[in-house]
Amino acid sequence: MRYVCRICGHVYDEDKEKVPFDQLPDTWKCPLCGASKQDFQPETEKKSAAPKPAAATADAGMKALSAGQLSALCSNLARGCEKQYKPEEAKLFKELADYFAAVTPPVNDASVEKIADLLHDDADNYAQVRESADSNGDRGAARVCVWGEKVTRMLSSLVTRYLKEGEAMLAGANVWVCTVCGFVYVGDKAPELCPVCKVPEWKFEKIEGRA
Repeated sequence: MRYVCRICGHVYDEDKEKVPFDQLPDTWKCPLCGASKQDFQPETEKKSAAPKPAAATADAGMKALSAGQLSALCSNLARGCEKQYKPEEAKLFKELADYFAAVTPPVNDASVEKIADLLHDDADNYAQVRESADSNGDRGAARVCVWGEKVTRMLSSLVTRYLKEGEAMLAGANVWVCTVCGFVYVGDKAPELCPVCKVPEWKFEKIEGRA
């Protein structure tokens, strides 16, 4: 049996590893991106499906996003345009992201638990936007939505882990953020390649803790 990381795509092959996946400890993490064991799913055979009508694909299950969610989405789209060398489009998405950020109301009841719930919902939102991009043949937007979904799932994984481990999770560890796609990695040093957008290590920034 093979299991695939939903974030970076790493495959855990039980035949090669000689250890059944369900026998791995709950503390086991993806060797490439650091995602938790719970972020893996059984590999399924890819089957070609008949294309859905554009209207059904784009509209099914869609819901309105908050200003903060739109800001995050536009920010990721801006970074995606930068990577595809489209500065004008990147500038426009950045302006949209800044606008939505400015009109986002303050959150007075923030908690780690609430953040965990929102991250889970946002990952699903990215999947819905990607379906719309796919139905309209927008490969660039679809790729950025894939990045956004993977980065959000990684954040969700880290927050869930923090809820279980508390401050011990960050003791003696460094936090690195990819400046291109926003992927977050916790470890001694940044990965050689970003597990999401594949840029080199020097594109990561180390996040310093507050004094």
